[in-house]
Amino acid sequence: MRQGVVYYNDVVAGIISEMENGRYEFGYDDYYFSNSNLPAISVTLTKSKQQHYSKSLFPFFFNMLSEGANRKTQCRILKIDEEDDFGLLLKTGATETIGAITIEEINGT
Repeated sequence: MRQGVVYYNDVVAGIISEMENGRYEFGYDDYYFSNSNLPAISVTLTKSKQQHYSKSLFPFFFNMLSEGANRKTQCRILKIDEEDDFGLLLKTGATETIGAITIEEINGT
């Protein structure tokens, strides 16, 4: 299983995981989930429930990835398969994002 910590403006919002069966899970951190002053990270990953599941990488996270020539260059430099969306997210999500959300890879998972 591969995982990353999801931050909203440097506050831990939750954990995104790629499960062994190829499915994905996003779970809000307990503090973040219970704090009504902190917003949902996206309109599709609401705080009406703490855990979210998907058969493919959540569109919200997929849309954070680079495309075209930039993606090819990143994958070549980072030695990531171009089809490995989650791997690319984990390797670029801490520094190559626009907006409030960043993702930091959890090593050893």
